[in-house]
Amino acid sequence: MSEVRVHNFSISLDGFATGDVQSLEAPFGHAGERLHEWLIGTRFFHAEDNQPGGTRGADNGYAEQHNPGIGAEIMGAGKFGPPGWQDDPDWKGWWGPNPPFHTPTFILTHRPRPSIEMEGGTTYHFLDASPAEAVAQARKAAAGADVRIGGGATVVRDFLAEGLIDYMHVAQVPILLGRGVRLWDGLEALEETYAIEPVSTPSGITHLTFTAKR
Repeated sequence: MSEVRVHNFSISLDGFATGDVQSLEAPFGHAGERLHEWLIGTRFFHAEDNQPGGTRGADNGYAEQHNPGIGAEIMGAGKFGPPGWQDDPDWKGWWGPNPPFHTPTFILTHRPRPSIEMEGGTTYHFLDASPAEAVAQARKAAAGADVRIGGGATVVRDFLAEGLIDYMHVAQVPILLGRGVRLWDGLEALEETYAIEPVSTPSGITHLTFTAKR
């Protein structure tokens, strides 16, 4: 069976994956881009943006694992748009006409709308479904490839709590946010069901990989 994976999911030292007060102007709230500066600096990110340069060290090695083998993505409503996007019938995500997913992409929302076909192979499907139901639909769409859980923190947490994630890569960034949306709440003793491996890099990032114990 295909795997369910999380990649390049950044959190602060105190566990926040996004800051407080998200908006159209501030997608990550008061955190700004501080959680993702490590990723933006990699060769992987530069190549995705069709730009030269970028670092090629260990951070890039983890970043590059993001796309291979992925056949579908699941994300929450909070990743797809700012608060209130459901009231805008023309909203098609943050990423412009050619989003970076290039696969069927499932958005979890209590207010579904018709699917939207974008450029580059991305089709947005809007689901009011449980995590298990969403994984079943995404696996079918992925046609044997893996399913990526794209976030945000609440969605990743819910899928972890139900034991649906096979592999997860978390990048712990050496900043303190103090407020926002935390990843770890309610996930006590996660180490009992996942083998956890930490790797620190010269940039100050600690890469944590979680592999499900089966």
